[in-house]
Amino acid sequence: MPVEEFVAGWISGETFFFLLSHHPQWWITSWGRLASSAWREGPHSLHLLVTTGALGLVLGHPFDTVKVRLQTQNTYRGIVDCMVKTYRHESLLGFFKGMSFPIASIAVVNSVLFGVYSNTLLVLTATSHQERRAQPPSYTHVFIAGCTGGFLQAYCLAPFDLIKVRLQNQTEPRAQPGSPPPQYRGPVHCAASIFQEEGPRGLFRGAWALTLRDTPTLGIYFATYEWLCRQSTPDGQNPSSATVLVAGGFAGITSWVTATPLDVIKSRMQMAGLKQREYQGMLDCMVSSARQEGLGVFFRGLTINSARAFPVNAVTFLSYEYLLHSWG
Repeated sequence: MPVEEFVAGWISGETFFFLLSHHPQWWITSWGRLASSAWREGPHSLHLLVTTGALGLVLGHPFDTVKVRLQTQNTYRGIVDCMVKTYRHESLLGFFKGMSFPIASIAVVNSVLFGVYSNTLLVLTATSHQERRAQPPSYTHVFIAGCTGGFLQAYCLAPFDLIKVRLQNQTEPRAQPGSPPPQYRGPVHCAASIFQEEGPRGLFRGAWALTLRDTPTLGIYFATYEWLCRQSTPDGQNPSSATVLVAGGFAGITSWVTATPLDVIKSRMQMAGLKQREYQGMLDCMVSSARQEGLGVFFRGLTINSARAFPVNAVTFLSYEYLLHSWG
């Protein structure tokens, strides 16, 4: 089984984490130049790709924190109210709670998703990644491969996502001398506490909702990306870097439109038993949420999800396509 797709996903995540840890101050001053260069000239250096990709992840996390709080808490009147209250009570650091695990896990998640997707296409079509521009797979095959990648990714992602959501929902300001400590002191303490208090199954709370969210959604995600690339690329040619950026961004938005209702259920089930009632299952969570807050509750966070999805997914596809193209 070819491993290039797994390695490409791994590198496009692992190098983001390395550069973020060692050169955080460099990205802000370089973002405009790097993004503009990628748009005009195409992917020409790994340095360019990992920098824009890491910055996309970092810039996207504050949006994700606001989204999670809107979905799981009833104390905010909207996006702006949530942002203002978070900043006043917790400073800018409040927007970055729970970010360490997504950064650390992005290599594994990307590797599983893109590796399984591409190798499933190989099984279905008997064509490698390099041959697919000349012999494009059907959209049915693309959808099935995307669903397969989404299904397997969900189980790798579930514990990391649970810990992220729990940390994002801690609204206490930074600990001051004499003030009570937050429930979780960090991601490792959060994981250990959940394991001790809720058992191993506690780390997979909300995993079924996550699986149902990601399985069809990622099929739509890859099918949308392929369709947009083919509309803007002559037959047999590789899409330009601008096409990849735009197609990846709109694929991200399209997928989140379909994913948001189950994303709300997933987040609420992950927080169940802490700041809100314990649900008996997904159906109970859906019925209870709709009865108490109306059907609009299932679309909380859609606007901010869409705003976050474009840059994050644009650079994800750009890095992935570049790495596979450079390896021939």
